[in-house]
Amino acid sequence: MDTEGRAASHVACTIEMCSVTTPYEVAVIDEIQMIRDPARGWAWTRALLGLCAEEIHVCGEPAAIDFIRELMYTTGEEVEVNTYQRLTPFSVLDQALESLDKLRPGDCIVCFSKNDIYSISRQIEISGQECAVIYGSLPPGTKLSQAKKFNDPDDPCKILVATDAIGMGLNLSIKRIIFNSLVKPNVNEKGEKRMETISTSQALQIAGRAGRFSSKFSEGEVTTMYRDDVPILKEILSQPVDPIETAGLHPTAEQIEMFAYHLPDATLSNLVDIFVSLSQVDGLYFVCNIDDFKFLADMIQHIPLNLRSRYVFCTAPINKKQTFVCTSFLKFARQFSRDEPLTFDWVCRHVSWPLAQPKDIKNLIHLEAVHDVLDLYLWLSYRFMDMFPDTKLVREIQQELDDIIQQGVRSITRLIRATNQSITNPLQTQNSKPGQTSDNSNKTADRNSPTHPRAKRGPSGDNTLASRLVREGLLTPGLLQQLQREWSKQELINQYALDTEHHDSNNKGKKK
Repeated sequence: MDTEGRAASHVACTIEMCSVTTPYEVAVIDEIQMIRDPARGWAWTRALLGLCAEEIHVCGEPAAIDFIRELMYTTGEEVEVNTYQRLTPFSVLDQALESLDKLRPGDCIVCFSKNDIYSISRQIEISGQECAVIYGSLPPGTKLSQAKKFNDPDDPCKILVATDAIGMGLNLSIKRIIFNSLVKPNVNEKGEKRMETISTSQALQIAGRAGRFSSKFSEGEVTTMYRDDVPILKEILSQPVDPIETAGLHPTAEQIEMFAYHLPDATLSNLVDIFVSLSQVDGLYFVCNIDDFKFLADMIQHIPLNLRSRYVFCTAPINKKQTFVCTSFLKFARQFSRDEPLTFDWVCRHVSWPLAQPKDIKNLIHLEAVHDVLDLYLWLSYRFMDMFPDTKLVREIQQELDDIIQQGVRSITRLIRATNQSITNPLQTQNSKPGQTSDNSNKTADRNSPTHPRAKRGPSGDNTLASRLVREGLLTPGLLQQLQREWSKQELINQYALDTEHHDSNNKGKKK
């Protein structure tokens, strides 16, 4: 809506948020290759088949063309294919970077973990250069601010350190992409997380950010940080992208409600499990991984909610690794179940607003989590307007929080230094020798660095019980990973329950 209450002529949103009931003249779906994603593919399937649009434009990889044709054939739709050539070329260099001393203006180092980003940013600062930082959990405003800083020809910041978050949605003036690693955590269709070499599709998505048409560079370059990775990268990029063969699906609320009629005593988590196990889909589709949905369903199972509301809560896009976000989710659901609106004052008390500038990385991570909590509030407000009524006020403090996070990220190396000092100071009196410093200013890429994904520890480097059991053959690495996942999940659920009980007991004490 505009300021006068008239419906907007254009709407932009994430794929999960698009309305399949509002009529449109034209709809544009980007990154259609994500339709095969094990976790989010259902959202692209829903949009492609469900949008009420006279005309739908679909953008993405050529690997999707044949599949989209086949899918549209089943619905009787006409498909017209337009192919566009990349306007600026990029080439894979024969030489790796090998040392941060060789960085040039327009370089972007791509990492697949925030710890690597922190480490490399710190080393770049030690070398006397400035760098911008972009990673997935940063608020949109902070990402845009860092992108603007990097793109500005008058800004002294000429280096970017980022995750693969740069692959979608940002315009960046990058000359050379440098892969710090070619392996990243990946979750398969069974929900199993493991380190895997990036796919050709992922590599092209990232490498394609070098020398974009809108940038000041006429062509792009791509290389790796380490010499051994160059031939691997060339092999990955030379392979054809696997054609898309299936599209993701997710059980709808209506389907689960119909199913629950026959199993009235089953929990939502069990209902979804049974539904998926009994589901039969044809060769064009697969059922997306539902582990995150079940995790949230188990977390709020003890809270009295009707099935439709419970389902909606469990589809909320939250980061289950963030304890504060999950605890907030639990409290939101509890307050909702009591039919008590979540007011602006309630939210401010919950997040301890106003918040101060971050003093170290731990503070910054917490601020990012608070931003996610405010996002969760806004997401729920679209579905339950009467229970989450103060969207305008929450959006205003979220913007203020975005500004605070921007300030923190601008001085991220200072936060890293503060974090390192808080860790090393208690140990210095015991372990330091005269003349030693705790700051590692070695700027050469070293495979022995613990931040490198292929770094190996010596035989005495890890002497935990788990590692000893694996070395002695009493426990397989796969079984160890499964046990760790189960323990982590149970520990999180227990922690959320304890936090909630503690919060409730405090509230009762205050009422008394």
